[in-house]
Amino acid sequence: MDTLEQNPVHKDDYHPDFLEPSPIQEEYAPVIFAQDSVSHVVSIDVLSGKEDRENVLQARKSGKGVLTAPFRLLKTNRLGVILTFAVYKRDLPPNAAHNERIQATDGYLGGVFDIESLVEKLLQQLASKQTILVNVLDTTNQSYPISMYGSNASNDGLEHVSHLNFGDPFRKHEMRCRFKQKPPWPWLAITTSIGILVIALLVGHIFHATVNRIAKVEDDCHKMMELKKQAEAADVAKSQFLATVSHEIRTPMNGVLGMLDMLMDTDLDVTQLDYVRTAQASGKALVALINEVLDQAKIESGKLELEEVQFDLRAILDDVLSLFSGKSQDKGVELAVYISDRVPDMLIGDPGRFRQIITNLMGNSIKFTEKGHILVTVHLVEEVIDSIEVETESSSKNTLSGFPVADRSQSWKGFRTFSQEGSMHPFSDSINLIVSVEDTGVGIPPEAQSRVFTPFMQVGPSISRTHGGTGIGLSISKCLVGLMKGEIGFVSIPKIGSTFTFTAVFTSGCSSSKEYKSQQINCQSNTVSSEFHGMRALVMDPRPVRAKVSKYHIQRLGIHVEVVSDWKQGLSSISRANNAIHMVLIEQEVWDRDLKSSGLFMEKIGPGSPSKVFLLSNSINFSRGNTTPGAYGLTVISKPLRASMLAASLQRAMGIGNKGNPCNGELPSLSLRNLLLGRKILIVDDNNVNLKVAAGALKKYGADVVSATRGIKAIELLTPPHHFDACFMDIQMPEMDGFEATRRIRDVEQNINNHIKFGEISVDDYNNVSNWHVPILAMTADVIQATHEECLRCGMDGYVSKPFEAEQLYREVSRFFH
Repeated sequence: MDTLEQNPVHKDDYHPDFLEPSPIQEEYAPVIFAQDSVSHVVSIDVLSGKEDRENVLQARKSGKGVLTAPFRLLKTNRLGVILTFAVYKRDLPPNAAHNERIQATDGYLGGVFDIESLVEKLLQQLASKQTILVNVLDTTNQSYPISMYGSNASNDGLEHVSHLNFGDPFRKHEMRCRFKQKPPWPWLAITTSIGILVIALLVGHIFHATVNRIAKVEDDCHKMMELKKQAEAADVAKSQFLATVSHEIRTPMNGVLGMLDMLMDTDLDVTQLDYVRTAQASGKALVALINEVLDQAKIESGKLELEEVQFDLRAILDDVLSLFSGKSQDKGVELAVYISDRVPDMLIGDPGRFRQIITNLMGNSIKFTEKGHILVTVHLVEEVIDSIEVETESSSKNTLSGFPVADRSQSWKGFRTFSQEGSMHPFSDSINLIVSVEDTGVGIPPEAQSRVFTPFMQVGPSISRTHGGTGIGLSISKCLVGLMKGEIGFVSIPKIGSTFTFTAVFTSGCSSSKEYKSQQINCQSNTVSSEFHGMRALVMDPRPVRAKVSKYHIQRLGIHVEVVSDWKQGLSSISRANNAIHMVLIEQEVWDRDLKSSGLFMEKIGPGSPSKVFLLSNSINFSRGNTTPGAYGLTVISKPLRASMLAASLQRAMGIGNKGNPCNGELPSLSLRNLLLGRKILIVDDNNVNLKVAAGALKKYGADVVSATRGIKAIELLTPPHHFDACFMDIQMPEMDGFEATRRIRDVEQNINNHIKFGEISVDDYNNVSNWHVPILAMTADVIQATHEECLRCGMDGYVSKPFEAEQLYREVSRFFH
């Protein structure tokens, strides 16, 4: 069989008749062979062949399958192998001895395998488009491997060698595979590799860019921090510059206005008095301009803050009316304020900034209105939402003066407040007000309306030349409204007029909803004077809006008001026996329209009538020059109506109450004199002019004034014991400023108080005062908020900005003197 392996047998060499019989053996056993290559061929052998015999005996001895060497199969002459297994009578352990296996052998089972057929089937499953050449070799003898399958042609190409295991541990086989053609370029691998390389480069680039970006961001962050520090330093320098400039401008202005005020108290003729008033008005205008510029600077730096104090809204609007009453009377423009009964009397917020907004808006209206009226209305936002007699109709008969006006509802169009109706509750602490300032002025051209709230922008150059102004009032007002959590808008029609509307959120000054309800019902009982409670008045006015305004101001005095539109209705109301009328207030328009009816009305009332007749006039000339009212004993009340002025006029005419009692915020010189009379006050200021002004203002009210020009001198004078009741201290002084002087004074007082408390010194040696604390009020031209805070930190008790007036003095000293 080995010869066959080296020299393959050809088909013609197979002749069974010429084969020699196998030699006689000692042992025979039946072996069944099955060959798939020849259908239905099953052969039986009795260990006759040499290879078969050795194969069978080896399988019996090892207990494993054993392969023969490759040989030519019968009939097909193709290479094949026989795999033989021993069949045992019983199960044997894996470590059974050879003799035990021989004794237990029952027979043998073998199978013939066509190698070429197996390999071809395997190649059909593995090969795709490429033809694969396979060589199967028996490498039991490494020197002379036997080719079991395939061609022996050599190939320089790549060859894959793998070991085959047919289950026979004594024989070794190899399979060598290669492509018939040269292998194509591995484009998929190449493109994949290139793609991976590109991705790697992109990732590296991204990583490099990220690192550079991070480094750049860090560098930019450092630069921003440096710029931030520079900006903060610049902001501090700007604030210090503003404080210094403000102080340096206000200091001489304080002297100018103070001396003018003292000059007005001297004996002047009419011309001189007019000159002094003009100079004083110009000085106050300059101070107002300084305030606006400072406010704008504080807005830009974000340092504008609002106070939270309780204030009387109606009193503030009365003060603003008083401020503009002279200008409106000179122009013949009717000026009026109406506040809804549902608005509480006391609110919590910033009264100064609210007054500033109203003053800016009314000042613009006065400036640009030559005829007609200016009307300020205040309502709750929910009133406007509910449309309860708030909107102004387009009919000219339903306006204050009869002149047409712009539709005010367009001025609040788009307010976010009106989309938040559900968030407002009438009895919550939050009070959402809507304020409108309506005028019949020249209006704003459409092309200029977009820049109305832009700082330092005027409607046109001619406006600035004609009316003056800096153009920052509305810009500041818009900022203040925003700080009050409100909105501002306007509507303007050229040659018709403008209406500015803003909202502002305050806190109710009432402690409970019950108090709020009672205030709504009895809000008119909060009168300026109690002498008018229960009285009845008749207002004769054909214009509903104007009559409503008059009724509002009269009701504030606790007077019940009835409104009629003409003489006939007035006589009918007075003639009723059950309706006693204490006063009749006739609108000037009604009086001038029909003088004959006016005379008949006065004759029917008669001189013995209990009704006192008043004439409501908007013209100064009328009240001073027309003798017709005097002929009938009429008392003329000049508009704009205010509770204090109305109460004083009624008291004088009707002979009731304290005729000389000023009220509702009007500061009497007598009240300030009562506070300061005999008080010993120290004034500390390095400027001699300011010393004279302050000393003159305080001496006018009876104070005993001592002056000092240095902080060190103030410390000596205010070291206990002393007899000073208060001290007005300037802040910016050479050698020692007011802050340091105040700190040292407080330290001295605290030291003495501690010694007295622990009994180390006698209280008798210190005028029997056990707790020394003299009120020190800052007196400076610096109005920066930081300065105010520093004043409180260093121990000062109050703050008065220069130039100060009687009202400022009264407000501050009334906290300490009673």
